[in-house]
Amino acid sequence: MQSKGTVKKVVLAYSGGLDTSVIVPWLKHNYGDCEVICFTADLGQQGELDGLEEKAIASGASKLYVRDLREEFLNDYVFPTMQAGAVYEREYLLGTSFARPIIAKHMVEIAELEGADAVAHGCTGKGNDQVRFELTTMALNPKLKVIAPWREWDIRSREDALAYATEFNIPVTHTEKDIYSRDRNIFHLSHEGGLLENPWNEPETSMFQLSVSPEEAPDEAEYVEIGFEKGSPMSVNGKEMSSVAIFEYLNELAGKHGIGRIDIVENRLVGMKSRGVYETPAGTVIHRAHQALESICLDKHTMGYKDAIAVKYAELVYNGMWFTRLRESLDAFVQVTQEQVSGTVRLKLYKGNVIIAGRKSPFSLYREDYASFGEEDVYNQQDAHGFIQLFGLPMKVEALLDIEGGKEVRWRQPDYSKFKRD
Repeated sequence: MQSKGTVKKVVLAYSGGLDTSVIVPWLKHNYGDCEVICFTADLGQQGELDGLEEKAIASGASKLYVRDLREEFLNDYVFPTMQAGAVYEREYLLGTSFARPIIAKHMVEIAELEGADAVAHGCTGKGNDQVRFELTTMALNPKLKVIAPWREWDIRSREDALAYATEFNIPVTHTEKDIYSRDRNIFHLSHEGGLLENPWNEPETSMFQLSVSPEEAPDEAEYVEIGFEKGSPMSVNGKEMSSVAIFEYLNELAGKHGIGRIDIVENRLVGMKSRGVYETPAGTVIHRAHQALESICLDKHTMGYKDAIAVKYAELVYNGMWFTRLRESLDAFVQVTQEQVSGTVRLKLYKGNVIIAGRKSPFSLYREDYASFGEEDVYNQQDAHGFIQLFGLPMKVEALLDIEGGKEVRWRQPDYSKFKRD
C-alpha cells in the first residue's frame, strides 16, 4: 500500500473504541510503517479505561500513555466556563467541548516529549471535535502534522470499521448492536445517533446511564448545600472536598433524583444541525448554585455585562477556540467578577428539578433593611420622583412631539395586523 507521507512517529488520541482501535494499524499501513504512540486522557470515564494498554499494544501501538487529568479538567476548564455563565444555545453546558482542548494539549506535550512529528485523532469530518483538536494543536505547536483518518480513508461506516478490525485481527468490544455514539467524562455523558437521529423520537429509558427518570426518582426531596470560594465549589454540606470528590458525590446524588437530562438540537460549527441527549447531574446542580450565589454578590451592571459576554464565551468554547487571546481576555474579566462570589447555596433536589432553597454570602449586596418598604436612611423614597422624570424623559419628549405635530401618540393605536394569521 502506497505511503501517504514521511511521518516517522505519531501520537494518537486513543479511547480504545472501535474507531481509534482501527486507526492504529491504518496509520502504520498508510504512513510508512510509522511508530504509533497512543495517549488516553483520564477525564473520569471510569470503566472505559480498563484494559486499554493491552488493547493498544495488540492493535500495533508501541506504547500507551494514560494521564489522570480530572482535577486539571475541572479546575482549569470546567470552572472557568461555569464562572463565565457560558451555555451554548440556551441549554448545552459544553461537557464535550471543553474536554477536547485539554486532551489535545497533553497530546501535543507527549508528541514533543517523544520527538513525534505528527498527531492523529479519530474525529469524523462532519463533527465539531476535529476542529477542537486541530485548533489546539495549531495554537500550541503549529509544526506538528495533524492526521485525520476519517477525512482520508475508505471506511465510511461502523460496519466498515468492524470489517477492517477483523481483517487485521484488532481486538474491539464494539458490536453492530451498539447504536449510540457516546462521550463520557466526570462532567457529563452525551448520547448521539441511533434512534436520536429522528428528532421526533423520544429517548429510550435504557439509554441513560448517569440518571434515573424523574418518574423513578425518590418521592421525597433531598437538600444539599454547596460552598463556594471566588466562584469555585469548595465544599458540600459543610465538608471541604477536592473538585473530583465534589463531582463524584453530586453526580450520584443528583443522578438519583433524575437531574441533568437535556435533549437538544444544536447547530454544529460545520453548519449542520445535530441532535444530542446529555446527562449532566453534578454540572447542572453546581451551575444553578453558582447562578444563585452571583444573584446576591454581583451588582446590576456587572451581571448585565457578564451575561452579554457569556454567549461569546460559550461560542468560543464550542468552536474549539480555547487557546485564543479573546478567550483569555474574557477570562480576565470573569475572574475579577468572581473575587467576591463566595458563600453557600442550599438546593432542594426533587424529581428532575433543582430548586434554590437559600443563599448567603459575607459579600452579599442584598440588605433586607435597604429592600424593605419601611423607613430607612439609605434610600429616600421621595427621590424616586426625580429619577422617574429623567429616566422617562425620551419617551415623554417623543409623545409631546407627536401631540404638537397634530398626530396621535404612536403607541395609543399600534398596528398589530402584521402579526395576525391569514
